[in-house]
Amino acid sequence: MHPFRRPCRAGLAVLAAAIFVTTTLASQAAAKLAPAPVQETGFLNRTLEIQGVPYKFQVYLPEDYKRQGSDAKSTAILGKPLRKWPIILFLHGRGERGSEGMWQTQIGLPQQVRDHPERWPFIIVMPQCPQRHFWTDPDMLEMALASLDQEQREFQADPDRTYLVGLSLGGYGAWELARDYPHRWAAIALASTGIFWSYAPDRWRESTTLPAEYAHRLGRTPVWLFHGSDDTTVIPRQSELMFDALKAENGHVRLWVYQGLKHDCWTRAFNEPELPRWLLSHHLNAQGQPVHTAQPGQPTSTETPLPPLAERLTIPLHPPAIKLPPSLLDSYVGEYRDSSNVLVATIQRQGEQIFLRNGQGDVSEIEAESASTFFYPTGSLTRLTFEHDPQGRVTAILYHDDRHDERWEKKR
Repeated sequence: MHPFRRPCRAGLAVLAAAIFVTTTLASQAAAKLAPAPVQETGFLNRTLEIQGVPYKFQVYLPEDYKRQGSDAKSTAILGKPLRKWPIILFLHGRGERGSEGMWQTQIGLPQQVRDHPERWPFIIVMPQCPQRHFWTDPDMLEMALASLDQEQREFQADPDRTYLVGLSLGGYGAWELARDYPHRWAAIALASTGIFWSYAPDRWRESTTLPAEYAHRLGRTPVWLFHGSDDTTVIPRQSELMFDALKAENGHVRLWVYQGLKHDCWTRAFNEPELPRWLLSHHLNAQGQPVHTAQPGQPTSTETPLPPLAERLTIPLHPPAIKLPPSLLDSYVGEYRDSSNVLVATIQRQGEQIFLRNGQGDVSEIEAESASTFFYPTGSLTRLTFEHDPQGRVTAILYHDDRHDERWEKKR
């Protein structure tokens, strides 16, 4: 056999070693060049097991959340301290109970996060209470806190900016967590709820003493309560009693009563643009006491303890209507079409009243807030503003609701 055709074991070994080293170095180089996995954001499925019982729940991560390493090297590479995100524990109402882990994201705070994600730069933990249970059950409170602890660790949330939010049945549980762990929450926001549980009517016998117990435990923790004036499911007196107790304790409390709203005041409450800003304006200091958050660029030494506050407001369902002359109302009458030339609104007048018929034929009265801006007396946040050309002729309606604007041109 030709000498060059005979395999050389030593040569093959050297060649194999060279290939291995080359492959390893290439893999390491590729690993260094490969981008880090992008953190999934939005509403994410989560699971939790307590004493052998599994629970499904959700956590929300803002779109610009970035998972970062917690080691010093990562911090040095980034050139700035790691950002810790504020975190909310949200407890849903009675109708969202279940075990699928998702129904609690349909109403209340999660709904507003979907409509206005730009307003809510928070990690939001949304556990779910199973059927035939209540949030005030000790094991449900344990589960809620365990879900918060798990997500707080996983996503490096800020323990000094931890907030508690609840509605209806979830507010019952939130009051218990507020009383039992008063120094954990930087601020609390509750809608349509109280401490007198509908399934425990005997608690009303302690109406003269029980609110004071909660208020004393909470101290100066800031609380914002929302309630509908016509709520027959959880009567407004529940929030009134807690407001009075916190006021007597020199607490820091706000109560907004929405005139004309029933049990579902949370849609309006969590849609208040001020609410997320109010939450973020509070955090816990090194002593675990709630303080106003320093403004960006200010030293933390400017922080001061929260003063006593007792603010009670009645929020009208809609602004007072004004009467406009028939000649002005007549100028608004006509058909209005969108950018695709689809008929979307017809304005009609009957006496001193003006009505809008939409493209589906539904007719609704609209009332004047000003000479050119109208609103729906149902309490909707939608506004209709009539535009004019330089000669004063009506040219279009600017439709503005809570989420977007449209322009409808007047055709005739």
